[in-house]
Amino acid sequence: MDFVDTMLSRRSIRQYEEKDIPEAVLNKILEAGRMAPSAGNKQSWHFIVITDEVKKRELSKGMFSRFLKDAPVTIVGCAHQDRISGRWSKISTAIALQNMVIAAWAMGIGSCWIGAFNEDKVKNLLDIPEKWDVVALIPFGYPTKIPRPKRKKSIEKIRSFNKFSK
Repeated sequence: MDFVDTMLSRRSIRQYEEKDIPEAVLNKILEAGRMAPSAGNKQSWHFIVITDEVKKRELSKGMFSRFLKDAPVTIVGCAHQDRISGRWSKISTAIALQNMVIAAWAMGIGSCWIGAFNEDKVKNLLDIPEKWDVVALIPFGYPTKIPRPKRKKSIEKIRSFNKFSK
């Protein structure tokens, strides 16, 4: 499958096999994130790899993250708040996380973005310093099934040329 087909076939996976992700594969996923572009090349991100069952269980207590406890790995993407990177650090971190999601999918590993979480609880659980924001929690694992594609708006409804028109 070529790169664009990989991107177009990616699905949010919420059910995972009871199978560990090999360290070499996990490192390749993290490397895809590390190589992402960032504003001013500041790389103002930090990624916490969660494999601890107790921490995964705690992180899965949110309404939209119950399945997180079943994934072999969850990566927590954090962005540093400083006056140089500003709001761009969150965008740069999201780009790096997306690189990881696509790289994982290319290797047969599913994931699902989790953006609804209690940031204070996550920061306390993982000892994240005050000057860092939690951007997303992303569980990774081998899918037990791949859902059908979701319906998407047509390209004509989401683009315009040279000015905004709906």
